[in-house]
Amino acid sequence: MAKIVLFGTGDIAQLAKYYFDNDSEHEVVAFTVDRDYIDGKEYEGLPLIPFDEIAQNYPPDSYKMFIALSYAKMNKIREEKYILAKEKGYELVSYISSKCSYMSQFKCGDNCFILEDNTIQPYVKIGNNVTLWSGNHIGHHSVIESHNFVSSHVVISGHCVIEPNCFLGVNATLAHKVRITSETLLGAGAVIAKDTENKGIYVPPRSTKLSKNSDEVSL
Repeated sequence: MAKIVLFGTGDIAQLAKYYFDNDSEHEVVAFTVDRDYIDGKEYEGLPLIPFDEIAQNYPPDSYKMFIALSYAKMNKIREEKYILAKEKGYELVSYISSKCSYMSQFKCGDNCFILEDNTIQPYVKIGNNVTLWSGNHIGHHSVIESHNFVSSHVVISGHCVIEPNCFLGVNATLAHKVRITSETLLGAGAVIAKDTENKGIYVPPRSTKLSKNSDEVSL
């Protein structure tokens, strides 16, 4: 059991506290954010400490940390804080839901956040600082490199590669042996059958509103 400090005070930090408290061996003891974002002395009933003072109050030889931030700026803010926490000497912990089907023989990296109902098949490799929201399928022999965010109900087929700093939107689907190159953004429902281009944005056609009302059709 480790005592951990969470970096963040948004929805993801609140959720991370819930998951760590209810489904892990770790104990959340404090929160931290940059001084400019401090609003009060507590968050979720625990001390809220400026990041520039965290090592004095919760030293890295006694506490670990988790960076509980979103995919903002293609995960680069979370990556920046990940690097800064390591430079301060903190070991970063990962959370893997007890309701995740983690079948790979390879452990994920540090600061990963893997929620319920993910299916991670054999030979999958997951790097550092990766978020897998709920309900995804990660196919055999696929690789998710560091600093990525996979939202919900994404299908990654076998032998795919996700390069760093990508965002995969809800219900995106990747065909077999596809490479998602660095800083790719996949919109909700995107279907990707060939390698993407760096920093590309891929969205599916929009839904069309029909001229009829719902009470004019037979279901």
